[in-house]
Amino acid sequence: MTTPESQQSTTLDAPPSRDAPPSRWGGVFRTKSVEQSLRDTDEPESRLRKDLSAWDLTVFGVAVVVGAGIFTVTARTAGTVAGPAVSLAFVFAAVACGLAALCYAEFASTVPVAGSAYTFSYATFGELAAWTIGWDLVLEFALGTSVIAKGWSQYLGTVLGSYTPIVHVGSVSFDVGAAGLVAVLGVLLAVGTKMSSRVSAVAVAVKLAVIALVVVLGLRYFTASNLSPYIPSSQPGNGAGSGLEQSLLSWLTGAGGSTFGWYGLLSAASIVFFAFIGFDIVATTAEETKNPQRDMPRGIIGSLAIATVLYVVVSLVLTGMVPYTELSGDEATLATAFAVHGITWAKNAISIGALAGLTTVVMVLFLGQTRVMFAMARDGLLPRRLARTGNHGTPVQITVIVGTVCAVLAGFVDFGTLAEMVNIGTLFAFVLVSVGVPILRRTRPDLPRGFRVPWVPVIPILAVLACAWLMLNLSVHTWLRFVVWMAAGLVVYFTYSMRHSVLRTRSSE
Repeated sequence: MTTPESQQSTTLDAPPSRDAPPSRWGGVFRTKSVEQSLRDTDEPESRLRKDLSAWDLTVFGVAVVVGAGIFTVTARTAGTVAGPAVSLAFVFAAVACGLAALCYAEFASTVPVAGSAYTFSYATFGELAAWTIGWDLVLEFALGTSVIAKGWSQYLGTVLGSYTPIVHVGSVSFDVGAAGLVAVLGVLLAVGTKMSSRVSAVAVAVKLAVIALVVVLGLRYFTASNLSPYIPSSQPGNGAGSGLEQSLLSWLTGAGGSTFGWYGLLSAASIVFFAFIGFDIVATTAEETKNPQRDMPRGIIGSLAIATVLYVVVSLVLTGMVPYTELSGDEATLATAFAVHGITWAKNAISIGALAGLTTVVMVLFLGQTRVMFAMARDGLLPRRLARTGNHGTPVQITVIVGTVCAVLAGFVDFGTLAEMVNIGTLFAFVLVSVGVPILRRTRPDLPRGFRVPWVPVIPILAVLACAWLMLNLSVHTWLRFVVWMAAGLVVYFTYSMRHSVLRTRSSE
């Protein structure tokens, strides 16, 4: 049964040449026209409120990118994988992200619709590819939200001292801090994205102040000789760097597990890439942006540029404060370097900055998850009823479902190496978006583009190569898990989503 809104959308469909016709494959390669995507944003029951400016988008970007990485990943990667060259690893990761960011900026200014890479893929590659990337993003954001919420809870325990946010009931442990954070942020996101942006702005100000303190204080103890050798000699990896835990590149080339040297540097780039995850989430809010053609490119590229400068500066100061060998423990953080110099009070300051930073990371990952699922539900690939918005112009049902699932995961699950799944999922999305730019340029040259990637197809090709290279440096175990997850997604698509697709229904009417 169709609603008046869906009947109107059907009569206004773009010309047949814009959408791929049904085929013997069941229409899985049928694309959704940009015009239809834009018209769907006007359906009364699933309309998102346009509240965001370029400043809001930049705040969201910095909020999610500058988080766990700058407080924890930097020190651990320097001490165990790359040495002082961790700053160069950040540059390598930033280049890959920057190339992909240009492609995201063009798509987001051309197709200002919720869903980010999912929506872009639907317009370029077709429904099956769109579902695949949507399923991939669901994994990325859900794991990212839950993993980082647990990190937040650990820092909370540090700040509170004797109090621990973990509750033990028999042999079962429940992380009250992590689950509670997800629940509170869920309520905030249900109230509205503008309110979320204001809270993010406050938290971003706190963590930037802490970062500034770290840099200024750290420069007093900076010794240039600690940066030599900048790229330490390669060393055999321990047990964790062999077998299925070694990088796919090492496994393919027979290098085995190794740390430091060039293999270590390249592996570090793939690890610190986790710190940059999130700038692409800015694109998921395109539909809620007042002037997406102008503001989306500014928000995406601006937030990535700010984050890159902060990461490189902090990593150079950190490895200049102490020899990298002092950071070799698994528990090493920024506070470790200050403790070596007897500045123990810095630990609490850094923990407060980490709490503020991780709060915003969880919030924006949570936001991205709901917007991708919202777009998929509106297209019928998930139950359509989930695409309804509430009085505040937000998808309340999806927010509740995502919040419940992530709170349970954060409360009960010990993720361990599952965190790498976030990296591979993000890189896969980057590859598809980068490939899509020259394709949409060829198939739809008439579309107005608020931002255009320069030197097409050179920049998109470089983006694909850079992201593929980083993917090769992720562990074999991560690749196997990723393949299993994507296979499960295909089962869901062919048993449910393909039959309930709104585009498929419209084409058969």
